[in-house]
Amino acid sequence: MKTATDLLTRDAGLLWHPYAPLDAGAHYAVTAAGGAELTLRDAQGAEHRVIDGMASWWSMVHGYRNPALDAAAHAQIDAFSHVMFGGLTHQPAIELAERLVELAPEGLRHVFLADSGSISVEVALKLALQYQDACGRPERRRFLALRGGYHGDTFAAMSVCDPVDGMHAAFAPLAREQLFLPRPPAAERTIAGDWIYDEDELQLWETRARRMAAQHAGTLAGIICEPLLQGAGGMFIYPPRVLQVLREIADEHRMLLILDEIATGFGRTGKLFAAQHAGIEPDIMCVGKALTGGYLSLAAMLCTAAVAAALDSGAGTAGSALLHGPTFMGNPLACAVACASLDLLAGPAGTAPGQAPWQAQVARLERGLSSSLAGTRALPGVRQVRVLGGVGVIQLQAPVQVAAVTRAAVQRGAWVRPFRDLVYVMPPYICTEDQLRTLGSALTAAVAEVHGE
Repeated sequence: MKTATDLLTRDAGLLWHPYAPLDAGAHYAVTAAGGAELTLRDAQGAEHRVIDGMASWWSMVHGYRNPALDAAAHAQIDAFSHVMFGGLTHQPAIELAERLVELAPEGLRHVFLADSGSISVEVALKLALQYQDACGRPERRRFLALRGGYHGDTFAAMSVCDPVDGMHAAFAPLAREQLFLPRPPAAERTIAGDWIYDEDELQLWETRARRMAAQHAGTLAGIICEPLLQGAGGMFIYPPRVLQVLREIADEHRMLLILDEIATGFGRTGKLFAAQHAGIEPDIMCVGKALTGGYLSLAAMLCTAAVAAALDSGAGTAGSALLHGPTFMGNPLACAVACASLDLLAGPAGTAPGQAPWQAQVARLERGLSSSLAGTRALPGVRQVRVLGGVGVIQLQAPVQVAAVTRAAVQRGAWVRPFRDLVYVMPPYICTEDQLRTLGSALTAAVAEVHGE
């Protein structure tokens, strides 16, 4: 068996890692995974058993080697693992689409299965343009987005990410210029469910948003945002009222409202979908990440019957087809695992509304993170601590020393991936109270060690 040192050496200079230079390599090799834990080995050969505070970038909600998901994957492989979706269909895709329509906000009735979250955003933007064309408004070719947003790394998705503080400024000449609203005011939600924010700031934001939208409405096809929680843009939480305002603006100016629920969907914020905090329904919604419980890459775009009917009319220059078709669209293996993941979220048949397993799990995460991260508020290097559902964030006064904080957390039994000025966790839903305490104490001690002076 190759040692961790061998693997780390072979990796460096061979593989790119996310948002890193080629020679950055990796600091740890994963040798095993189970439940909410990873087994890591470092370059010195030392073994570290850690709780995965990242849930593999927010997707592995049911944990590693989950028996139900493993069984679903094995059963589908024994049947067939892939078949083209052009002109063919199969039970896993149909069942998944039916389940998504059943779970999604009212009105979303049609499903496009995509390879990844970023591609689902691409499809959503394409659909909005084709919709406006079919409605006789082909001049509407731009989108209204929020500053601070992040929607993926492909080109159309990049164009609606924050154009200044985002990660794609180097590609500005190639990404279409969109229109950006100011970032909404910050908000916090208490354990009791109350929202705290500055009402005067929100009113000022609303006035500016309505004025900007009215000024440019004739060129805008739709509005896109991450509801309530901007993830890679800074783990930033804003009030539900913002979504209501955006819904009103979209209705007033005949735009489509696109909600990117890739990170927030399936319970992460304390509601099954973040839009439900505001009581609004989008015209288009994207989901991904937790859709397969982190097992396989899969995402979906859902839209209303009215949007689909506009395309179906064939009135647009592109005809009635939605012009996208990935090779692995509707992959049976991914769809089968996604169905099993949704079963775990929803619970056995007959589970009463309001008592689905994810609700108790995320409530436990919220209580545990609120308690275990509370001590970091007193540290001199900390600006703010905030918790929303299964998300815990420590915002520092200065940019985080990523390598040092990561190493200090691993030494204390937690795997985290800090960025910007943030040390945060979005752990698996299955984390126990003891594991949440370990995560909290590890992060508190790591921040105190590295940024405490």
